[in-house]
Amino acid sequence: MIKPDGVGRGLVGECIARFERRGLKLAGLKMQVLTRALAEKHYEEHAGKPFYEELVAFVTSGPTVQMVWQGKDAVAQVRKMNGATNCANADLGTIRGDFGLSQQKNLIHASDAPETAVREIALYFRPEELLDYALPFEEWRR
Repeated sequence: MIKPDGVGRGLVGECIARFERRGLKLAGLKMQVLTRALAEKHYEEHAGKPFYEELVAFVTSGPTVQMVWQGKDAVAQVRKMNGATNCANADLGTIRGDFGLSQQKNLIHASDAPETAVREIALYFRPEELLDYALPFEEWRR
């Protein structure tokens, strides 16, 4: 998910381009302003933590872009490309290291495990909204 700060700063295309250049395949794409209820479901594992209310308020403060990327070890690849959650600790060359401003305004969210990805994808996409298609020379991506 590209968060409101990433959308607001015009970095949607940059993020998508990086994942495409990495060789990942875009299977789903949607833009929306999250409702509080949906944001609470998304971040339910953080409920009760000191930063929870601020996190929910931030992610509902403007448009977000939900994406589903496919490829070998896609979850691990995307997390590595995103960089450390706290942008101050993110390596240069990562999305957060190059563009992030803080721990909260860190531009982008990625699932932390394949199981989490399944849960999060189901929050934003119906199965028929995810496309299965072949890319030219797809065998080079494996």
